[in-house]
Amino acid sequence: MSLQHIVSRSACLVNQASPKQLFCCSFRLWHANAAATQVEREVEKTLAVFRTSVLNPADHREHHEGQHYMITQQDLKNIFPHGLPYRFQQQMKTFKEASLMVRKPALEVISYLKQANYSHPAIRYVIYGQRGTGKTLTLCHALHYCASQGWLIVHIPDAHLWVKNCKELMQSSYNQARFDQPVEASTWLRNFRITNEKFLKQVTTQQKYVWSKREVTEEGRPLGEVVDQGLTRIKNASDVVGVILKELKRQCTPDSYKLLVAVDGVNALWGRTAIKKEDKSPVQQEELTLIHNLRKLLKNDWAGGAIITTVNKTGSVFKPRNAYLPQELLGKEGFDAMDPFVPILVANYTEKEFESCYQYYLDRNWIQLEKARTEEGKRELIFLSNYNPGEMEKICAYL
Repeated sequence: MSLQHIVSRSACLVNQASPKQLFCCSFRLWHANAAATQVEREVEKTLAVFRTSVLNPADHREHHEGQHYMITQQDLKNIFPHGLPYRFQQQMKTFKEASLMVRKPALEVISYLKQANYSHPAIRYVIYGQRGTGKTLTLCHALHYCASQGWLIVHIPDAHLWVKNCKELMQSSYNQARFDQPVEASTWLRNFRITNEKFLKQVTTQQKYVWSKREVTEEGRPLGEVVDQGLTRIKNASDVVGVILKELKRQCTPDSYKLLVAVDGVNALWGRTAIKKEDKSPVQQEELTLIHNLRKLLKNDWAGGAIITTVNKTGSVFKPRNAYLPQELLGKEGFDAMDPFVPILVANYTEKEFESCYQYYLDRNWIQLEKARTEEGKRELIFLSNYNPGEMEKICAYL
């Protein structure tokens, strides 16, 4: 049937229809359009509960609290080559996206960073809270803000890995009283280079470094050459990390670049280690080259940046299971070394945050059981998780 025939036939039917029939038809069309518009509005309203289109952490405000923002693939590659929690990474693979909830502790840290005077000594922030409340993700949110503002990032994820289950321990060639961890150091150097690629060409060494009889890094050479030295000569990796931290601390000023030192599980730097020497005696923290150099960077005797850390039970090898306060996890030595600092408490979800998380899981089809998708099921999830983000994620993984 030709198009012309269809048009003429439709016109004929319209001419034959009575005004009442035309009115009914028009009313049905209007009602259908209105219903469709209402559905679209409801969908948009639901999405607004748990998602925001503001992707730049610098633009996050209090009214974004409880909403998820998406971390772009480019930022994941350049800013987070390491540091995101394992379960969050698994969730990213399942959901095909990386969405982070905007929460009050992160907004608090970001507001402090915006208002700080960087000509004064670096301010130290200690993020703490019960297990599973989201301390690491709060640190990552603040780190994402600093990276978006062009800061140089020194990120130490899982500091406890430097004092537990060391793959290889070598006596330091620079100081016989210390031990190097070449595998851990080279892994960190590789990720540091990814995060700070542009700075490695701009920042230059301020002194000469001798690695061996044949290998020397002259004064004024790009810092990238020092990083390459640690990656190509893995036995020098621990000393290279020390050189990098020293150079960055020495050259950091408000006029050159801002430096963020982010350490997850900073309490692992004090106390006891689980590493043994050849004679089975324990290795002390101060005997590890990486720990020794990182401790010096955490001193706020430099300006032009900030130090953001977390304390957690994972980083404490020999602490009570229910300990979570800074003074409990840091111990006297660590607390005295970090004092003064700004404490940032990360608590369980609020009702608004829980609702946002619940709606996000529904949207991603993470919750598939019909009963769990009802109001009764939601109340049961609240009871089982007690508003704890980590418990909520674990429970929903089986639904």
